[in-house]
Amino acid sequence: MHKVIIISGSPRKDGNTMDLLHIAAEEIKQAGCDAEVISLAGKEIKGCIACPNCCANQGRCILDDGANEIFDKIAHADGLIIGAPVYFGTARGDIMNFVQRLGMYSARHDGFLKGMVGGPVVVGRRGGHTATIQELLMFSFICGMTVCGSNYWNIVYGRNKGDALQDEEGVATIRQFARNVADTIKKTR
Repeated sequence: MHKVIIISGSPRKDGNTMDLLHIAAEEIKQAGCDAEVISLAGKEIKGCIACPNCCANQGRCILDDGANEIFDKIAHADGLIIGAPVYFGTARGDIMNFVQRLGMYSARHDGFLKGMVGGPVVVGRRGGHTATIQELLMFSFICGMTVCGSNYWNIVYGRNKGDALQDEEGVATIRQFARNVADTIKKTR
């Protein structure tokens, strides 16, 4: 069965980002694919040090912070969705640490992200959504991913826990995006 890995870059295991990513996972499952949501909450994801040892270190990143196990899951998946809350107008540092290391790891391991289907989901209070989605889109494009759209950009408004679920248009956009990811995977993989 086709599988989509969904990464939450939120420091909260039960906040707005996770609410949206669980909705995406439900849609993907209803569309006939499997989905696994992985939270980076509680992990201290270090930034890539561009050491190129991920090739020489038995195929593992030398930074031992739990990212290797997640990279392995992504490498064996058909899709990747990255969810990020907006903090001070941009993506949180740890999610960017994660995606930059993932990109380097993929580049040094046969470019497994190339052709992978997915894209970003962004949630924030008021502003910075487009800057954050652009950061994550740039990552997706440089890695050669097939990025799916929706009926609007994959942005949702919300500050306090549960607020994002009140953004009906945003939630509908995420639902459509998730269905598009699953449908594209089934058509191309």
